[in-house]
Amino acid sequence: MKKSRFTEEQIVFALKQAELGTAVPDVCRKLGISDATFYTWRKKYGGISPSELKHMRQLEEENLRLKKLVADLSLDKAMLQDVLAKKS
Repeated sequence: MKKSRFTEEQIVFALKQAELGTAVPDVCRKLGISDATFYTWRKKYGGISPSELKHMRQLEEENLRLKKLVADLSLDKAMLQDVLAKKS
């Protein structure tokens, strides 16, 4: 997963500013992000606290790591099965 250059607190702060009435283009300009990035954040992280966001990111990173591990183990298994099939 691509590492965000923004912290959980910055993302939640940006979303909260828009909720409190600051115009979305103004929030985006201050952070140097596109409107699309802001709306992606709002769709993905809207309504959660910084600690919940941090926990969610940790789970996403762990999920990615485990998926890679499963893929590696699946390849190892397939190679071992090929070797066994050739020996038989």
